[in-house]
Amino acid sequence: MAATPPLPGPAAAPAAPAAPALDPAAALQFVVNAAAGSNDAATQRAVIETALQAQGRRAELHFCAPAALAGTARELAQKALATRSAVVAVGGDGTLNTVAQAAHAAGCAMGVVPQGTFNYFARTHGIPADPADAVRLLLHAVPTPVQVAGINDRIFLVNASLGLYPDLLEDREAYKARFGRSRWVAFVAACATLLRAQRRLRLHIETGGRGRDVQTLTLFVGNNRLQLQQLGAEPEDTVAGTPGDGSMAGLILRPIGTLAMLGLMLQGAMGRLGEAAGVERFEFEHLVVRPSLPQGRLGVKVAFDGEVTRMRAPLDFRVLARPLYLLAPQRGAAANTIGTSTATATATTAAAARA
Repeated sequence: MAATPPLPGPAAAPAAPAAPALDPAAALQFVVNAAAGSNDAATQRAVIETALQAQGRRAELHFCAPAALAGTARELAQKALATRSAVVAVGGDGTLNTVAQAAHAAGCAMGVVPQGTFNYFARTHGIPADPADAVRLLLHAVPTPVQVAGINDRIFLVNASLGLYPDLLEDREAYKARFGRSRWVAFVAACATLLRAQRRLRLHIETGGRGRDVQTLTLFVGNNRLQLQQLGAEPEDTVAGTPGDGSMAGLILRPIGTLAMLGLMLQGAMGRLGEAAGVERFEFEHLVVRPSLPQGRLGVKVAFDGEVTRMRAPLDFRVLARPLYLLAPQRGAAANTIGTSTATATATTAAAARA
């Protein structure tokens, strides 16, 4: 696998460059995860092409197997930059992350047609869940700077974590493969994961010029205010900005027993995770995590935006100075969409399933 370009430094770096210019006559570059969602390739192609033709716009659609997404995204991001166009991700949070990594490195604009289960990133920025509506919106949207978070040499848009949560994601994917993609399947998978015996993590964390040792079942880092609001897990305001717009949120789950875990699941389902015993919340711009690892092991299992991988310790979480330029509606319109999404969110999905 090709090496990932190094990320720019934290928020103290020089000011971000101007938004990329777009040529309406240039073809948009669509990267479609052929494995995402329930629609087949022919249906996806028809929906996208119909919306484009109605507006007289050109595009190239590239359907990719998951293993080919990263390479295709890098190639098309460079092409979009050279032609003053945009690369458009069609898929769930994992697909969006892969395409965002390429767009952020290249400096081109990026569009989104969400196809996942929760679509927190798209919903946060006012992008409709309906594919045709999402395509129509991006044709009239402008490149808008949005916050990107970094973990070592990778970026993430929604969240990153270690400990219990990566295990939950792996279980969730296994359940989806057997029973299909739905929020109820995600909920059942989360229950199965949370009720198993869990290993404790011993971490040394450093933020705000201070370090401390903690024991935890999971460390969750949120870069998306909508997700945190729905979980009831927004941290106290201690640094400039808000999670996803100037800062990030950290959640530490202290070791608890099975009955307490059941209570945690209930409070998460009710959007009151922050009130649960054993949950610590804090806000930060830069966080370094040094896990205690068995002798000879250098890597730790990490999840970010729905994908699970191993990363070399220490883990360096930070708000990046350079934004991602997302094709999105004006900020006021996005805020209205966020408010509607929050008001109508169901309270039947457990915290871990939502995350």
